[in-house]
Amino acid sequence: MARTALVTGGIGGIGTAICQRLAKVGYNLVANHHPSESEAAERWKQERMAEGLAIATIAADVSSFEESVRMVGEITDGQGPIDVLVNCAGITRDKSFKKMELDQWQAVIQVNLDSVFNVTRPVWEGMLERGFGRVINISSVNGQRGQFGQANYSAAKAGMHGFTMALAQEGAAKGVTVNTVSPGYVETAMTLAMDEAVRNSIVSGIPMGRMARPEEIAAAVAFLASDESSYITGANLPVNGGLFIH
Repeated sequence: MARTALVTGGIGGIGTAICQRLAKVGYNLVANHHPSESEAAERWKQERMAEGLAIATIAADVSSFEESVRMVGEITDGQGPIDVLVNCAGITRDKSFKKMELDQWQAVIQVNLDSVFNVTRPVWEGMLERGFGRVINISSVNGQRGQFGQANYSAAKAGMHGFTMALAQEGAAKGVTVNTVSPGYVETAMTLAMDEAVRNSIVSGIPMGRMARPEEIAAAVAFLASDESSYITGANLPVNGGLFIH
């Protein structure tokens, strides 16, 4: 029986590539999206069907614990227990710290970090009971090195890996692994829409001389979701083209 995987933020640039990769290797996929994105999610679902991929979508605001619990319950009732959770939902609200407002801080922490608790908590006990689970948290190179104008985002992304390291210790004896993937700059609609001079400046600082393809992030996630990665837990896998080496 195919294992079920939930990808939060699944209809975004990186989320889409993750869903495609996991679906192609046989997972029963559910892509989460924000309730405000329902029309876009329906178009996304049709696009995946045109690729030969049957991927379910589900609306939930993962910054809400109650919404996350409801979502997990609906998936469990309809598709079965969640074996693989990819916490990929994220937003940015960039501002230099002296100009950053409280709501910009709180929004990023709630969506990028609180959501990791909100969605992992209702799947965790089932994973422990079944003796198998994969929790994969999509962080960022800027959670490792920081970034000007991203005190909120860098804090949230660093916090994700702190969560990974702690929870990995709780799941290890039960066959449940928890890992982080930290992408560098990735070719998505957001980065492709950047001013060309800004984009070229970013690329010039990457030793590989290019941004990542979303499929390269998805490949790292697929590896960590697989049975072959069963002895890897608490790790932070950087996929950044040499931008930050630690």
